[in-house]
Amino acid sequence: MPPTGAVLLRLTPRERSVAPTKYVYEICLRLNEKEARALKEKAKQCGLSKSAYLRRLILDQPVKVRPPEAIHKLYVEINRIGTNINQIARACNAGVADPGSAAAQALFLLQKVYALMEGAASG
Repeated sequence: MPPTGAVLLRLTPRERSVAPTKYVYEICLRLNEKEARALKEKAKQCGLSKSAYLRRLILDQPVKVRPPEAIHKLYVEINRIGTNINQIARACNAGVADPGSAAAQALFLLQKVYALMEGAASG
């Protein structure tokens, strides 16, 4: 039994086994239903766990909402089109492709990019 006024510090097995750089402090946070739903939804929008989301807020780190799936698909499609344009440019530089038809192909692909971007921007 510790003497009166002494502070007894007991480490739980989890705290003993965790390296010093790991998280060892736990906080119990009480939320009402609306707050809990908001926390869960905001963390999900950012692609983070609730703990990671709150840690970033506490440390004033940026918390960015993940772009919607449509934007990801647009990025993938634009990347593919860019690859095609590069292949056309290489063929022209190597003298394999006709520069006139290659330019027309590249222009068509760029118009496709603009149409995709306009579609994503409008909703």
